[in-house]
Amino acid sequence: MSDEFYRIKRLPPYIIAEVNAMRAAARATGEDIIDLGMGNPDLPPPPHVIDKLVEVARKPDAHGYSQSKGIPGLRKAQANYYGRRFGVELDPESEVVVTMGSKEGLASLATAITAPGDVVLAPNPSYPIHTFGFIIAGATIRAVPTTPDEKYFEALERAMAFTVPRPSVLVVNYPSNPTAEAVDLAFYERLVAWAKDNQVWIISDLAYSELYFDGNPTPSILQVPGAKDVAVEFTSLSKTYSMAGWRIGFAVGNKKLIAAMTRVKSYLDYGAFTPIQAAACAALNGPQDIVETNRQLYHKRRDVLVESFGRAGWDIPSPRASMFAWAPLPPALAHLGSLEFSKQLLTHAQVAVAPGVGYGENGEGFVRIAMVENEQRLRQAARNVKKYLQSMGVNIPSTKAG
Repeated sequence: MSDEFYRIKRLPPYIIAEVNAMRAAARATGEDIIDLGMGNPDLPPPPHVIDKLVEVARKPDAHGYSQSKGIPGLRKAQANYYGRRFGVELDPESEVVVTMGSKEGLASLATAITAPGDVVLAPNPSYPIHTFGFIIAGATIRAVPTTPDEKYFEALERAMAFTVPRPSVLVVNYPSNPTAEAVDLAFYERLVAWAKDNQVWIISDLAYSELYFDGNPTPSILQVPGAKDVAVEFTSLSKTYSMAGWRIGFAVGNKKLIAAMTRVKSYLDYGAFTPIQAAACAALNGPQDIVETNRQLYHKRRDVLVESFGRAGWDIPSPRASMFAWAPLPPALAHLGSLEFSKQLLTHAQVAVAPGVGYGENGEGFVRIAMVENEQRLRQAARNVKKYLQSMGVNIPSTKAG
């Protein structure tokens, strides 16, 4: 009998879990750790959403099995959101399915459309499910860059020319987790044309659709005419409405992909708890001021992070979107590598960040910083980081140190 199961052998140790375990151990001893590691929103959902959850949970008939593809009202609410936000028309019956967060949705779609040996193009660095959802389903991953420039399209062309079998799926994620890069509609127009020419499905993860800054709304790939011929897109209520633990997301777009995914899901789950789905309807259909409020809050946190860490001697590029900053290691400490640097930051500065190498080999040399603590705590983190950098002999110019 084999010591290791086939699929488990294909999964490397979850590097980020190593830092998480250290953080938990430090907290257990009473240390005050400023946790900027996990993208776990620290804000509550809107009160009317919680009220709806409680109201429906009190109904005696609300506790049975729900619908795997999502209750009709929620699928309609998501279609209406796409109409309002992107000007995209969706059929709630055939082009929308509710998922238990976008992570579960991506895994279910990978299971539905992947045959062993299929080649999938996925960004590196990337959020782990973008690769491992397909690896678990038996696919082989060929990496493409995350930066959406000319080299990106050159990498796609090389992949199609030199990969056997030819890739059948491309995963994109903008605003990107972890790199926070964003794209415009022209990028998606070019990508859809490429996908049609090469007969490749596109899976777009738009989990950070509403966390954009500087007045530049995030586009949807489905805004491109004809995109539904080749693309499906995932969104989530996790960040938009601070409902991460509720596990509600959506896949929308191509009818063939939605049908395949819906069929697989019908074997795997009975759908999210009905009161949660009803509350999700309240989030999408109700007052949307919470979305702008959260966006402004993350915007302020971004500015505080970049400014205070910069004065502490660590220059961090200002993210255009998402709840993350993708920070190159301070040059004087780059030799440590992202995992060791993250461990030292936790031990000596009481600040937890996520090592970039946990998102793929091209993430080496970076850490991901989640803006999930308030401005006061971010400034405290910067003070702690400054002391650590000084203890390591990093010279901080007086213009910053002031």
